[in-house]
Amino acid sequence: MEHEPAPATITPYEDGPLLVRGDVEIRSQDGEVLRPRGTVVALCRCGRSAVKPFCDGTHKVRGRDR
Repeated sequence: MEHEPAPATITPYEDGPLLVRGDVEIRSQDGEVLRPRGTVVALCRCGRSAVKPFCDGTHKVRGRDR
């Protein structure tokens, strides 16, 4: 049985990341395919993550001081 691609959805969370669900391919600026863990990907919006473009939760620690 062949896998049917799930449509991608992006949900922005207030003061948090963009959550991406579904079949997507994420690439770096250089075109390198990035391999996230899991089926839901959290993308950083605050710019403070140590694992950009993925969210590492730093926005929770730092609060709203941006």
